[in-house]
Order: sequence, then C-alpha cells, then structure tokens
Amino acid sequence: MVHILRAADRPPSKSRTIRFEGGQFGTPVSFFLVDNAPGEGPALHIHPYPETWVVKRGRAQVVAGEETFELGPGDIAVAPANMPHKFINLGPERLEIVCIHAAGTMVQTDLE
Repeated sequence: MVHILRAADRPPSKSRTIRFEGGQFGTPVSFFLVDNAPGEGPALHIHPYPETWVVKRGRAQVVAGEETFELGPGDIAVAPANMPHKFINLGPERLEIVCIHAAGTMVQTDLE
C-alpha cells in the first residue's frame, strides 16, 4: 500500500517548514522541509542518528562539531550521530533545505 500525506491533510501551522515522521507510514526515514527567513535556524542540538542536509535554495552557515562551513544550492552534507550541530540562513533570500533524519521518529536533544 502506498501512503499519501496530502498538504490539505496536515494540521495548520504558522511555520512554513514541514515536518514528516516516517515511522507511522512504515519507513525508517523522517525529514524537515525547511523554509526559513534570513537569520532563522535551529539552536545547537544532537540526534542519536545521522542527519543529511540538502540545500535547495539560499545559503546556510552550518556548525557541526568543531567545523563551521557554508552550504548553497545543490550542496549536501551529513552530520554523524551525536554530533552537535545547527544552521542559520545567511540571507538575503529564504533558505530551503531538506533535513533528512535516519529514523522513523525524530529524536532531538537541544544543547542551547
């Protein structure tokens, strides 16, 4: 059986970011479709599994462990499990980034 989650079926949200947890649909993958304004981004945090980022539009500054780097359209980066990380939209346009979690249910521990 194919599972379809239509946009109209998601609960209303003030955020432009979409959260999908795959476990309830029989897949061990979850993701955020992030759509952030300049200056926005999550606080430093960790996950007990790897996270993969794919930038669709805009520029992000990423802090992952001891490294700080920029990502732009088409760039892909992977943070290993338990590595502290965060990103921020450098602007001037919106940041569209797919944050893929290697788990059916997202687990996050905030560090800031």
